[in-house]
Amino acid sequence: MSKPGERQMRPETTVVTAGRSPFDHHGLVNPPVYHASTMLHRTMHALENRTQPYPYGRRKTPTIEALENAIATLEGGAETVLCPSGLQACTLALMSVGSAGDEILVTDSVYGPTRIFCDRTLARFGVTTTYFDPLIGAGIEKLFKKNTRAVFVESPGSLTFEVQDVPAIAAVARAASVSVILDNTWATPLFFDAFAHGVDISIMAATKYVVGHSDAMLGTVTANEAHRKRLRDTHGNLGLTAGPDDIYLGQRGLRTMAVRLKQHQANATRLAEWLSARPEVERVLYPALPSDPGHAIWKRDFKGSSGLFGVELKPCPKEAVAAMLDGMTLFGMGWSWGGYESLIAPTHPHRTATKFETKGPLIRIHAGLENADDLVADLDAGFARLKKAA
Repeated sequence: MSKPGERQMRPETTVVTAGRSPFDHHGLVNPPVYHASTMLHRTMHALENRTQPYPYGRRKTPTIEALENAIATLEGGAETVLCPSGLQACTLALMSVGSAGDEILVTDSVYGPTRIFCDRTLARFGVTTTYFDPLIGAGIEKLFKKNTRAVFVESPGSLTFEVQDVPAIAAVARAASVSVILDNTWATPLFFDAFAHGVDISIMAATKYVVGHSDAMLGTVTANEAHRKRLRDTHGNLGLTAGPDDIYLGQRGLRTMAVRLKQHQANATRLAEWLSARPEVERVLYPALPSDPGHAIWKRDFKGSSGLFGVELKPCPKEAVAAMLDGMTLFGMGWSWGGYESLIAPTHPHRTATKFETKGPLIRIHAGLENADDLVADLDAGFARLKKAA
């Protein structure tokens, strides 16, 4: 986090510098990786009163502290905690605000496993979840009840990429003393400033763009001053921690995130524009496109657009989609995203409060860091297989 009076750096500089103190570690550029459980104390007083900065490996180490401080600085929040996965970050954020008898409002476009946690686990502990139209904006105020504790937003929405009016939601929520939680994995703080737009708790599945190389799982939760203590307490009470080697990979990936995101954006924009002109495509779900319904809000609130987007194909049999995807050479099929490699997969959005209607199959694409012309050629060959099998 920035110290009082410290000059504020631009985000591209922050990802390179935050959380590093080389001369605290003999001039080493990168923070050392500490593998630790037990920390020894010199006196009984120190042991019992926790007077030293690192009392136990699960609570804090210099490795944990370095990445937490870097993310908190980048986010502009008061406190960041680390989790072993992005899903754990989502569930921790919800548990840090919800209690038995509370209601949580959740966007109907939410990441599927977050929905499952709300429906199966939060419900067991007496927390009710109500799903809402992602495009509701300030109208969400009409859904508030006396026991509404938080609103969980995700913008753009998982799989369907609706852009939510987060500032409008946050304004009415704050007036009603309702917390706002944002899953900001798609944009990261580089492309969307959560706290400047009224969010109380910001989440990243750091597995994606922070790590950036598809080789570690990590989650971050950052809170403002009003929510920091309960977040930290809940994190500690649940015994959460992330492994030092995964944290190291997060630290390493963070340093290049700004330059990688620029290339992800360039490639995704090129692919989205090319796909929009294809006869096999019904529509492309990418907020950076002027034709996208969420483009105006995206342009107003976001500083960029990452590499993940959706494509609705025109009606065709499942076998034709399989022929297209099975033969890809550069686009791999697999879950997750945010790494350097391009991915493609069929998707099936699940809704309960709204309907998401499509004419044809829906696929999700993550534009990696390969040459865009090669990616276009791979998709072009895929469409040839699709037409042959249709």
